[in-house]
Amino acid sequence: MTPENTILVDTDILIDYLRGMPPAIQYLEASGADLCLSVVNVAELHAGVRDHEREAVNALLGCFTIVPLNKEIAVRGGLLRRDFGKSHGVELADALIAATVESLGCTLVTLNRKHYPMLSSVMVPYTKE
Repeated sequence: MTPENTILVDTDILIDYLRGMPPAIQYLEASGADLCLSVVNVAELHAGVRDHEREAVNALLGCFTIVPLNKEIAVRGGLLRRDFGKSHGVELADALIAATVESLGCTLVTLNRKHYPMLSSVMVPYTKE
């Protein structure tokens, strides 16, 4: 994985993919980038999964490199939450995802740009109508 060719995919796009939404399917299947997830994305997916959906979720997760948290990411995530929590409503999960993106030097792909005011390398690949 090289930073310039690596994309960390946010949970909202994964959910759209699992729901069969064409823009998410088209984007992920045609991206050509190295796709990765934070372990936080894995937790967020499982927080909302129904028992009959677990197999599909696990199959999708198998297509990504999963980036674990470490002390550096945890510390940076805590600081981002501290700095952007009150002013921008940033939750700890999003702060940890942002810290993971920073540690990799990659681009975040999300539909929720406002959740990541601390990142300059964010791409919104499609919008919901």
